[in-house]
Amino acid sequence: MRDQEGGCLCGAVRYVLKGEPRGIVICHCTHCQKQSGSAFSVNLLMQENDVELRGETAFFVDHGDSGLPSYRHFCPRCGSPILTRSENMPSVAIVKAGSLDSMEAVHPQVEIYTDHAVGWFTPVERAPRFTRTPPNA
Repeated sequence: MRDQEGGCLCGAVRYVLKGEPRGIVICHCTHCQKQSGSAFSVNLLMQENDVELRGETAFFVDHGDSGLPSYRHFCPRCGSPILTRSENMPSVAIVKAGSLDSMEAVHPQVEIYTDHAVGWFTPVERAPRFTRTPPNA
């Protein structure tokens, strides 16, 4: 996945991923459902230093189970979600896989908040499933 590129729908925000993700996670939580406008969100857990972002983002301050803030960055022109920075995961950028130019190399490794997964969703083969975030995440 090294040197993957992505960005928003209108092209005002672009990025390059300079490293490999620490993990690729499908999140079924209600916040990701609302923010993505879909049944789940596919997220790349990247080292902050491995994400080279160009363009200005706006953000919405969200609070998850931890009670700590998460900053959900999006393009202020077209509204595309780009990444999340969360205080409970310092130095990690949670990049929205749907914003990649190509998702061919994206293979989810784990599913979280599966207690909120829609009934028609087929679990990813060989991906561990957790009703919340896994221990040591």
